[in-house]
Formats: sequence, C-alpha cells, structure tokens
Amino acid sequence: MEYGFTRLAVGIPRLALADCGQNLEEHKRLIEEADTADIDVLTLPELSLTGTTCGDLFLQTTLLEQAEEVLRELLVHTRKFRPLFAVGLPVKTGGRLFNCVALLAGGVLLGVVPKSCDKNPFSSAQKCDIEEITLAGETVPFGADLRFQCENFPMLTIGVETGNNTSNPVILLNPAADPEQVGTRDLRKNLVSTGSLRRRDVTVYAGAGMGESSTDQVFAGHGLIAECGTIQLETERFQTDSLLAYCDIDLELLEKERLRNPRSQRCSTVRNVPFSLAPSARPLIRKVSPMPFLPEGSQDIHLEEIFAIQIAALRRRFEAANSKTAILGISGGLDSTLALLVTVGAFDCMGKNRGDIIGVTMPGFGTTDKTYKNALRLMESLGITWHEIPITKSVLQHFADIEHNPDVHDTTYENAQARERTQILMDLANKEDGLVIGTGNLSELALGFTTYGGDHLSMYAVNCGVPKTIVRLMVPLLAKSGAYPDIASQILRDIAKTPISPELLPPDKSGKIKQRTEDLIGPYALHDFFLYYVLRYGFSPRKIVYLAESAFTGTYERPEIIKWLKRFYRRFFTQQFKRSCMPDGPEVGSVSLSPRGGWHMPSDAVGTAWLGELEGLE
Repeated sequence: MEYGFTRLAVGIPRLALADCGQNLEEHKRLIEEADTADIDVLTLPELSLTGTTCGDLFLQTTLLEQAEEVLRELLVHTRKFRPLFAVGLPVKTGGRLFNCVALLAGGVLLGVVPKSCDKNPFSSAQKCDIEEITLAGETVPFGADLRFQCENFPMLTIGVETGNNTSNPVILLNPAADPEQVGTRDLRKNLVSTGSLRRRDVTVYAGAGMGESSTDQVFAGHGLIAECGTIQLETERFQTDSLLAYCDIDLELLEKERLRNPRSQRCSTVRNVPFSLAPSARPLIRKVSPMPFLPEGSQDIHLEEIFAIQIAALRRRFEAANSKTAILGISGGLDSTLALLVTVGAFDCMGKNRGDIIGVTMPGFGTTDKTYKNALRLMESLGITWHEIPITKSVLQHFADIEHNPDVHDTTYENAQARERTQILMDLANKEDGLVIGTGNLSELALGFTTYGGDHLSMYAVNCGVPKTIVRLMVPLLAKSGAYPDIASQILRDIAKTPISPELLPPDKSGKIKQRTEDLIGPYALHDFFLYYVLRYGFSPRKIVYLAESAFTGTYERPEIIKWLKRFYRRFFTQQFKRSCMPDGPEVGSVSLSPRGGWHMPSDAVGTAWLGELEGLE
C-alpha cells in the first residue's frame, strides 16, 4: 500500500438462486480476477452464496448445510490468493438464524458479522450475546462489534454495515440487497455519499444482482464506492454476467480528515480482529487531478459559485463598513481584473452607482503599453470612475531620499513601486470615504510573492481565497458570460492571454513584458497543486511528488517537480510573517491562509525536515 493507497473492489456474481455450488464457482472466478488485479479488499452482495430472495428456503436444513460447505471449500480454494473478501450467507447458531457476512483472507475465516435486519426468517443481531461461533470447521469471533485491522498496514481497518455500527472503521463494507425502483439509484448514491462524508470513511456498497428472484421485485447489482463523500466508483446496473469493478482509495487522506474532524469519530468498545496482506507494488490507477482546487463535476458551475461567494462577501463588508466608494489599483492583469469584476458585481447587487467604484492605474517603470491600454479600456467599458496617477517621479524622488541607484534593479527597486502604489490607494480611500479592495490571490500569499507594506495591504482582499490557476479560468469564463458589454468581454479575453507579471522591471526593447512571474517562482499549476496537498491534507513531500508525477504526466518530469516543490517549501516557511497580518477576505474553498481561522503557523517555523526529505528523493 504505497503512500497509503489501497485497492478496493465490488464483485457482483451471476447468481443461481439457492444453488450454492454454482454460486461457489462464480465466487471463485471473481476472487481469482481480484487477485490478478491486485485487489486488497473485495466485497460481494448480501447472502451472496445463496441469494437473498430464498424466503422460507432459508429454513431448510439442506440450504444451510450447503452454504456452510461451500464456505469451507472457498476457504481451501483461497489459501493462495491475496485479497481479503466478504461473502454473505445464512448462519444458524444459538437457536437463531442470522443474515451474516463472513470475512476471509488467505484461506482463513477471520470472523462473522451478523446484520441487524428484521427480514423474515432472520433474527436481529442488535441484542445478540453470542461472541464466538464454529463455522466451516473454524471457531471465530462473531458479532456486530468486530473491526478487522491489517497488522502490516494499520490505516486499513474494516467494518461491516450492520444497521447499528459502533466499530468506526476506515472502510465500511455494505453487502446489500435493496430492490431497484424508479429513483432509487440516485437516492442510494446520495445515502452512500452522505454517510461516507458524515463518518469520514470509505463506504463500499455491493448490491444483489439480476440472479435474484423477480417475483415481486427486481435487483440491479448496483455497486458503489464512496471516499469521504465523493463517489469514486459506480458500476453499471442490470448486468447479466458477473462483474468486478475496483478503484484506488487514499487511506492517508481519510486519516487526515479524521484528525481534522475528531468529533465525527465515535468512541465505542470494539473487538479488533487482526489480519495481514502481502505487500504489493502496483501502479496507481486512481486519477489525480492537476487542479485539485476544483471539485469534480461542471467546472463552470464551480467557478460561478466562487464568483458569487466573493460578491456576497464584499457586499457584506460594505454594509458593515458603511463606506461610500471602493478603491482599486487596476494594472491590466488577471488579479486586479477579477477584483474589479467582483466589486462591480457587489455594487450592482447593492444597487449602488458604479461611478462610486474608483479604479486607479499607476504606470511605472515596467508598465507595458498593452496592459496600460487594457486597464484604461476595461475601466471605461464598465462605467466606473478612473484615475491615472503615474508613479515614476515619486519613486525616483524616493530613491534619491534613500540614496538608492535607480539603475540597480533589485528588491528595493521593485518594492518601492509597490509601496508607492499602495500609499496612493490608501490615501485616496481616506479622501473618498472608501475601502481599498485587495487584489492578491491565494497562491501569492502561500509563496509570499507580495510586497510587505505594499500590495500585501488592503482593507478587504476579495481574491485571497482564490488560487492563481482558478483566477486564470474565471476571467475568460466571465468574458463569455454575457454580463458585460462586448468591448469589455473582448478586453477580458485579451487580459486572460497576457503573461503573468508584476511589471516592476523595465520591458524589453520591443516594449513587451520582460519580467514573467513563473520564470521567477515556478509554474502556478505546480505551486497550486503543492499548496492544496500541503495545507488540506498535510501530505509528506515524497507523497506530493508521487501524486504530482501522476497528475502531470507528460508535462513535468520528476526532477522539475522536486525543484519547484523545494522552492515552494522555502518560500512557504520564510513568508509566514506576511500571512500573520493579512487583511480580511472570503474563504471560498477548503483551503485558507487566514491567520484567524484558516491556517495557524508560527512565523519562526523552519522547513528543514521537509526540504531534507526532498533531498533524499533526488
């Protein structure tokens, strides 16, 4: 289970109702197929050895003996196979009949879990006081309180859905037999997903298939695997042949979710049943998204939701501050453009005049003609008030005051421009009874790519929860939304194509942008990927490299990934002091760097351990 991944499977056998011998052969085939696919845990449906619709046949001695005998044969057959698997069968013990799930691994019967169902002729296991039974020639633990824990992979703990779960496993197996009706597929998916999210577990649902009786109901053989609320696998229903479907699950992700949400974990008395799995070196089949900040599903809908959150946040801040105007520095770049569109949206929602939005373009040493014209044209097309305040003279005067040579293009040269612009905006806000709207994004905050006392400051930072890769997507999406005049949409599309740059160094001889941000700090696609997994789950550097190799196959090679991950950690640790005093701003996703509720970290922390781990990967 390299890097905490386990491979789980749902098996739906082609059932022969009440014919345990035929069902045994189907089970063997599925288990052999699971072993070939390097499956760790295989779940089969409820009462899979007999069928769930046998009715009063469950009271027949012949069927009960047949079920136990095929379980015995299955144990012998699976001694050479790797997976742990769960099969369903009726078990008579203590003068009662139970609907049971038996867990087997390496030819060993680990334990038997009775389901707490009231289906005739089965007894409910809720008040069962039997703790041990003899079945298929083996004496094993019995009860709903069993939790199966892998000795060589401790994160792998397995329980069975009984209707009254107390074992709190990481993986909950749900062998089921729910009939199919109109609408039940979506309802079932919702129940499995929400239950998995509430418990912070993996829920494996294996539903009885087409071999069941259709006397009154139909069974579709629906299989689902949900990881902390996200459906990772769903099988096709109504298949006539046996079916095996599997996926890779991140156990470390679940462990981190449980550490983050300890209240969701119930403390109950359980009986741990140990087992072991042979190690497996297999390639990852799980799809790793290169854009983890965007949930699965319709991308445009998620981006629109982020925009709506930003607008709602800024609107609420204006209501609280009772300010008249909004003041923004408009550079012709992506971040200030998105901040301007958010501000326009908030003012429109509040019924305020767009003329009370004051955009300021402040050309300096590095401003190119393209960004300058785009800034002016965008402000004009959106109908806001705008000013042009060049900063060259004031910054040169400042250089003279502090005796800095303007021909030396160092950090002083760059940061003086950023601080001069912030001073203009802050003073203008005082003059116009306004709020300075910050434009910096989440990626810049993580990397500390802001000027302390410069663009680091604002009165409300609308982009602080939005990573750069998302900003890149939002501006062109808004351009085609139809919410703005054609000329504004055209400018937005052009801005989206402009290279990312702070424009603090002079342009090249042709007047084009010379200073490109990603040449300095690395690709934002990688940094945002790193940011998500460092903050959201606290994964180790070696696992983040492993995930990045999968997500960016064909785009970035391992040495480049390690190089930029080192840069990320160095900057992330050394720049915490900027985040410790960052302005308010909305949290739009599951990752936030706000010192008030999103990220708590001492400014003196050092990243030696993380960087040392990366050194060992080279």
